[in-house]
Amino acid sequence: MLVTTTKGEMDDSLLVRKDGNMENDNEKTSWVEYYSGDELVHRSVHVTLKEIPFSAGGKTESLG
Repeated sequence: MLVTTTKGEMDDSLLVRKDGNMENDNEKTSWVEYYSGDELVHRSVHVTLKEIPFSAGGKTESLG
């Protein structure tokens, strides 16, 4: 599989993959990192919010 890295497309067999996750009262987060030697060349993160933040006040706004 090809992975988009800071050095361009690289085959994942040439890289070391590290997975991680954390969870607290507000969110559940998971990530995947790929390393070439000691150098981090890719990181993907997925965050799931457990509830709408109080500061959002139930309003939705357009960003553009």
